[in-house]
Order: sequence, then structure tokens, then C-alpha cells
Amino acid sequence: MNIICLCVFCRHGRCTEMAMVCLTDFEEYAKEHLPKATWDYYAAGADECCTRDDNLLAYKRIRLRPRMLRDVSVSDTRTTVLGTEISFPVGIAPTAFHCLAWHEGEISTAKATEAVNTCYITSTYSTCSVEEIVEAAPNGYRWFQLYVYRNRKVSEQIVHRVEALGYKALVLTVDVPYTGKRRNDLRNQFRLPPHLKVKNFDGVFEENNGPEEYGIPANTLDPSISWKDIYWLQSLTRLPIVIKGILTKEDAELAVEHGVQGIIVSNHGGRQLDGGPATIDALAEIVDTVQGRIEVYLDGGVRTGSDVLKAIAVGAKCVFIGRPVVWGLAYKGEEGVREILQILNDEFRLSMALAGCRNVSEINRNLIQFSKL
Repeated sequence: MNIICLCVFCRHGRCTEMAMVCLTDFEEYAKEHLPKATWDYYAAGADECCTRDDNLLAYKRIRLRPRMLRDVSVSDTRTTVLGTEISFPVGIAPTAFHCLAWHEGEISTAKATEAVNTCYITSTYSTCSVEEIVEAAPNGYRWFQLYVYRNRKVSEQIVHRVEALGYKALVLTVDVPYTGKRRNDLRNQFRLPPHLKVKNFDGVFEENNGPEEYGIPANTLDPSISWKDIYWLQSLTRLPIVIKGILTKEDAELAVEHGVQGIIVSNHGGRQLDGGPATIDALAEIVDTVQGRIEVYLDGGVRTGSDVLKAIAVGAKCVFIGRPVVWGLAYKGEEGVREILQILNDEFRLSMALAGCRNVSEINRNLIQFSKL
């Protein structure tokens, strides 16, 4: 019996074999094929979603100033993060629950990232364990994203696990003393389906019979976290520490003073405080404050190779993508994530060349101007 697909893509002759040309194609596919509550969870921003949407719009306000006759017959997209070479300045941001999008979840993400040779920041809220991820992609370059919990032993144990497994840095998320108000998650009463769990905490919270928030007991995160906890974390590990969630020059200076090795300029994809700056808008003051003392990265709103070029020109060492990875998983698992990364790499290489840059070191602020739109 022939099975006929009636999805919107097939009705327009495109379905899964359509030419996936840009990241928006993957977004459309994922929205069409994922369950509504799952799509809403991934797409959610806080409150009115102003910051989520501005993360994308802010790139449109930056114009490029291309240089001509620069011999771009050979180009090189390689760069380094914390001293390790990656194939191009795009890594995988920590996003939760990849098994909601594809049955092998984070295992597929890890394999794709290893194949492309870039950095994968594994989320605490993974639906595959850190051990499973390492086993699936033993040669991958990985950092681990960490939250601080009221029960500090929980945080300590995961730090020791990932260090022993060969993760190369800790990424401390600092913008979630409490979870932002994501309206559709509340309307949908979002919960992980029974067959999935936060695998890194398997058995840790078994005695909980109270309310649950995103796969673990509610009120588990420690809202008392402060700058002194950077020293506490440094006392636990020899791994470099990167702080994720910095949006101001004041906090950037404090990060340097507290001896961290990097900053990810991030507003959590617009999922925490609505009304804060787009990350690309916050980037310049942070880069200017840090002045090369530590590395500065960015996530939020990156959808094209020219977005990557603009962020590097402002001063980011590397950018990280979140939602597009989930769209790639929803499309074809590991292959879909590889396609997402390859499209971005190809677009970045082309944008570099058209702007007159032969390698990443030639990209600087002279390449951009901020529009008055």
C-alpha cells in the first residue's frame, strides 16, 4: 500500500526531499512536523517575546562595508576557542531536551558536531546522559553547561563527572535565578513525556512527589547564586569557566576580575527577562570593556552566515546556535544538524569572501556600520 503524506510541504511538492537552502527552511519543517507543545517549548520567549524577536531583528540593523579587489580565491574559516581549533566560528549552544525533536537526541547532535569539528556545549537538561554523549562521539570537542542548585552537592557531582569524561570547559548559566514566564508553556502545561527524563539526574530526584518544572522538581535552582560562587566553582575544578548570560559592561568587568576564561553574551534566547537588549546590540560594549583579556562569545538570533560575519566583526570570538539545531534534528537527526552547520559554514565563507575577507583574523569593526533604521 502506498502511503501518501499530506503535510503542507508535500502539498506544495517539497516534503522531506525538498531542497533545504537556508535555516528558515528547517524552521518551517520543524513547525509543521513537531507536536504543538514541543514546538511551542522550543520557540518560546518570555512574556511578549520582544527580546526573542529583537535578537533576530537587530542583525538587520547592521550594514556591511565590503572591500573589493582583495584576492579571495582562497579562504579559511578556521578559528580557535580556548586554544582549540574549530572549523568555523559557530558552535552549538546548550539547549534542552533534544529527544523531543529526534529519538536519538543529543547523541545525534554530538555526532554531527564531531563530524563538522566544532564545539558542542552540552546542556544540563539533556535527555541523553553526559556518558552516552561521550560514548557516541568520543573525539568531539565539548563544553558542559551548568546550573547551580540549592543542593550544591548535585552541582559538585556533575562537575566531577564531566571533568572525568573529558569535557573541556564549564559554562555557568547565570541568568536563571528563576525561570522566565513562557506563556505557551503555561497554557500547554508543558511536561516531558513519560518516556523521557533529564538523564544527567537519573535517580537524583527520585523521592520528589511535588510539582515539576522542566523535568526536575520545582524550586531546585539556587536563586542566591552570586559572584562569590565563581570562586566556589573554581575550587571544584581545573576546567576553564565560561559565564553565560552577561549583557552589560559592568558584569563583563566583574567576570574578568573573578578570573573566568570567557563570557557568552546571551539573553537565554529571549526566554528569561523580556525587554533586555538583543545580544548583538549588547556585544560591542562588552568586547570594548574586556579588551582581549578573556574571550567573548555570543548566542541568540544567528540565522545566516552574514549574521556570523557581523558578530565576529563586532568582536565575538565565536557564536553559538540553539533553536536551529533542534530544527535540524526534527528534519533528519544527525544528518539534519550537519546540514544546518554546513549551510552556515558555506554562507559564512561566501559572506567573508564577498566582504573582502580571506580569513577570520581579517574581520573587524571596519566591516560594519550600525543602521539608523
